[in-house]
Amino acid sequence: MAAPVARGECSEAALAAALADVPELARLLELDPYLKPFALDFQRRYKKFNETLNNIGENEGGIDKFSRGYESFGVHRCADGGLYCKEWAPGAEGVFLTGDFNDWNPFSYPYKKLDYGKWELYIPPKQNKSQLVPHGSKLKVVIRSKSGEILYRISPWAKYVTREGENVNYDWTHWDPEHPYKFKHSRPKKPRGVRIYESHVGISSYEGKIASYKHFTYNVLPRIKDLGYNCIQMMAIMEHAYYASFGYQITSFFAASSRYGTPEELKELVDTAHSMGITVLLDVVHSHASKNSEDGLNMFDGTDSCYFHSGPRGNHDLWDSRLFIYSSWEVLRFLLSNIRWWLEEYGFDGFRFDGVTSMLYHHHGMGQAFSGDYHEYFGLQVDEDALIYLMLANHLVHTLYPNSITIAEDVSGMPALCSPISQGGVGFDYRLAMAIPDKWIQLLKEFKDEDWNMGNIVYTLTNRRYLEKCIAYAESHDQALVGDKTLAFWLMDAEMYTNMSVLTPFTPVIDRGIQLHKMIRLITHALGGEGYLNFMGNEFGHPEWLDFPRKGNNESYHYARRQFHLTDDDLLRYKFLNNFDRDMNKLEERCGWLSAPQAFVSEKHEGNKIIAFERAGLVFIFNFHPSKSYTDYRVGTTLPGKYPFVASECYCLLSIIYYIIETKKD
Repeated sequence: MAAPVARGECSEAALAAALADVPELARLLELDPYLKPFALDFQRRYKKFNETLNNIGENEGGIDKFSRGYESFGVHRCADGGLYCKEWAPGAEGVFLTGDFNDWNPFSYPYKKLDYGKWELYIPPKQNKSQLVPHGSKLKVVIRSKSGEILYRISPWAKYVTREGENVNYDWTHWDPEHPYKFKHSRPKKPRGVRIYESHVGISSYEGKIASYKHFTYNVLPRIKDLGYNCIQMMAIMEHAYYASFGYQITSFFAASSRYGTPEELKELVDTAHSMGITVLLDVVHSHASKNSEDGLNMFDGTDSCYFHSGPRGNHDLWDSRLFIYSSWEVLRFLLSNIRWWLEEYGFDGFRFDGVTSMLYHHHGMGQAFSGDYHEYFGLQVDEDALIYLMLANHLVHTLYPNSITIAEDVSGMPALCSPISQGGVGFDYRLAMAIPDKWIQLLKEFKDEDWNMGNIVYTLTNRRYLEKCIAYAESHDQALVGDKTLAFWLMDAEMYTNMSVLTPFTPVIDRGIQLHKMIRLITHALGGEGYLNFMGNEFGHPEWLDFPRKGNNESYHYARRQFHLTDDDLLRYKFLNNFDRDMNKLEERCGWLSAPQAFVSEKHEGNKIIAFERAGLVFIFNFHPSKSYTDYRVGTTLPGKYPFVASECYCLLSIIYYIIETKKD
């Protein structure tokens, strides 16, 4: 990071008070002395976190009870066969329950108003004790607003919503199966080096349709296991009305998307992954919510506030979505309960938090370059209510399941984001190294091979905060979307359609493309972080971009799929990229470089285009020169001894070479 601009030092007395209040702040300041001028910021954040946690303890019986909101809010079948219903609608004048069970009479079952904007309803059981609201029947919450308007809403706590036929809006479907899925397998141990397969269920088939949880379970999970990934990150699981939003415009936060199947089928998917030793993370979106009101959170009680900031502050202008009011007691209950719901009901092992940069700052990162000046991370531009929520979420996750994993999608580089809360940090395990894919795209797009700067590549791959772990990736779903290009497409472009057959000779474009594709991914894997991520299909150079059905493409599914069958065809060269990816992951599993200390870079030679570094007892040597190969090339090493090859590649048309050798002392 750039050297921070100094802020005026806080007084010795103030620093001593901060060190006394934050148990391990001294360790953070020891690791990064440039943070000393901001000690009071860490003190204030930590005290506010502790104050909120203590308030939850005093008023709710602790965060354990507070985060179980889904056990009372929503609609629940009681032991006596009756129905208990509860909602938070502070702006409502009246609340009612209607549905199939009462022939859609909107006012026959009114809720009773409680304190703090809560409403509850108990419906006695039928005389024959049969279910009052059968599994699979439709429901709606009816809101009478203060202006007298009658609004039909889906409960924010709905567990399942469906859309039938050509309907535009989703319906709330009561989910209460007689035989719910029972998990058979325990959670896997936390991986020492996390290798993540970023996945989307809907596009996981080669057919032009929305794939199912079942399809993913029986067809894609075995591929992930074979490739050597020990973790999957599930995208677009939380229900979203607009498929083309990639799952980032959430309408029902507690509902698993019904377009892929049922909640029980998602549970089977997670359980099957666990049986393979694969950790499963959920891509959780608590940074914003869809503007939908008919089937979303927006305007739930007839006001523009409730779960969100009122007025302009409650709108994200770039995303056209609503922004949560993280200081609200009931919003905290809702979001923390949502975290716990996915952990306990579905067995997820952690989360990738989307849009963290937007949460951390009042400016939401819009129009900000983030130069590395530490003043950018402290002061009035920071939304400390959101930051405290993230601290609470990490505290909850790691208290409930100490082996859980949390990852922050943050482009700003906020210091201490991945430091322990006891140090004044936010408590994430990892952050995404988002500058790395941008660097590779920039090189392929703007520079000739001979103009690649080895020092700049190494800087980008190693520019991370000490002891704050990063997930490195050469490309993710962002680069695969229409309007951008994957690495394979930047490298080989149109020739992927004509020259990927093994029956045709290598062309310079295909040869260069295949070898650079491998080298970019390997050096990113080995040098770029403490974890690695790949978006599904990119491991074998998936052709074409990703484009969801929408009006602009005549609702076509042609590009909303993953053509895994290409790797199974022995006559196509995609299999070589796929096999390389597998070997790379298997080698990391054996040697453990992701869990090793950061690499020692021994050479970054601009003229020879050589990068050499040591990590986990291995010596990595990369030759990026487009036309020169070298024999008997000398590189320095930390330890003397004999170095047998662990893996090597050398291609005749272009002298693009990598070697991995393992230290074996005499």
